[in-house]
Amino acid sequence: MSNCQNPLVYFEIPVEDLDRAMNFYNKVFGFELHKTKIDGLEMALFPFQESAKGISGALVKGEIYKPTITGVLVYFGVKSIDDVLKKAVINKGKVLYSKTSNGELGYVAEFKDSEGNRIALHQAKE
Repeated sequence: MSNCQNPLVYFEIPVEDLDRAMNFYNKVFGFELHKTKIDGLEMALFPFQESAKGISGALVKGEIYKPTITGVLVYFGVKSIDDVLKKAVINKGKVLYSKTSNGELGYVAEFKDSEGNRIALHQAKE
């Protein structure tokens, strides 16, 4: 058994066009992604701070990485789902699941990104 408090430590989102995906995520979330190559794969790393809570990941382009709306679902924590969904649509994304209350946990929503992946959002209840 892992000695981590939370079992998930990293995620990868498949992309077909790394520059297009970087542009999309930058405009929708305001992230500064960093391009790199790891094991021959083109990647763009999401921001990460060792001292902060949560995990990070990357956009990845490679032969075995295929965007999909039917695979694993990644949730991004946001301050305003409404603002993020608006930016996603402006940048050629599509709302798949409108903002919905999740009771005491807050709100959730889903959209399709520029590559065809289903991405989820979580907004904590204030």
